[in-house]
Amino acid sequence: MEHQSMPPEQNNSILKRSALKFVVLLGVVSLFADMTYEGARSITGPYLAVLGASATTVGVVAGFGELIGYGLRLISGYISDRTGQYWTITILGYAVNMLAVPLLALAGRWEIAAFLMITERLGKAIRTPARDAMLSHATKEIGRGWGFGLHEAMDQIGAVLGPLIISSVLYFRGGYQTSFGILLVPALLALGVLLAARLLYPRPRDLEAVSVKLEGKVFPRVFWLYLVAVALIAAGYADFPLIAYHFKKVSVASDNWIPIFYAIAMGVDALAALFFGRLFDRIGISILIVVSLLSSLFAPLVFLGGFDWYRHGGAGVHYESRRCRDGSCR
Repeated sequence: MEHQSMPPEQNNSILKRSALKFVVLLGVVSLFADMTYEGARSITGPYLAVLGASATTVGVVAGFGELIGYGLRLISGYISDRTGQYWTITILGYAVNMLAVPLLALAGRWEIAAFLMITERLGKAIRTPARDAMLSHATKEIGRGWGFGLHEAMDQIGAVLGPLIISSVLYFRGGYQTSFGILLVPALLALGVLLAARLLYPRPRDLEAVSVKLEGKVFPRVFWLYLVAVALIAAGYADFPLIAYHFKKVSVASDNWIPIFYAIAMGVDALAALFFGRLFDRIGISILIVVSLLSSLFAPLVFLGGFDWYRHGGAGVHYESRRCRDGSCR
């Protein structure tokens, strides 16, 4: 009997379905992962305050963690391409990323907590380039913007659920140690789904209909301009652990409300990822200019809002309330 080859249209349809399943599977991994480390991130600032760290310490730890989390991706990405061990590097990074978080429950000193916070960012630096390289093969078939937007949206769903779980624990007087400890559950779920994805899709490059041989070239000028723009936006960025630290110190919000504020921000991120991902597929890289302008406008608005609060006696009200509690007001 003569073998009947599959029509190209049907083959492409199967390939697209497989690619979409792979994106969703890694999206589930990111969902559980974000439940873990974004849940922790919503309270690390107040937690360091409880352990006796200063605002300067929190700012340095959060900033250095981000430097590690993004700077070391250059090394991790290079090693991934040179060795081709994308799955191994991804699994290693996730393991470090996930297991550092519940260990925060055992940190009795702010120095240990700071080390674990930086270690968590190190894990993210290790796994992100390798994971995104594998995702790129799948998104080639379903659309780069939509594929990465869908993944980011699932990622941010976890970033909403994690802080809400932490808020619930704190509301029922569970404490910070219990909050970090309970995050072991989504951490293990993330690692479990990741190993399942490794078994189901050992060669993600096969999800791309036509493999393209990549050659190293000099980056174009537009790349460096974009890099400068991103760097300037990052320079005006205040990390949430520092913001949450001041929420705790100045009693702007109760402990269980601080993670809720973070969850709201992550929810906005999830919706924006889907919307702008679709726009990217339709109108191209020019959408980044719009997004960059919108992002850069928020910093001065936040500053002006904070200044207006201070000018109208926000800090003074807090000071007076403390004096009254001390019995020193009349």
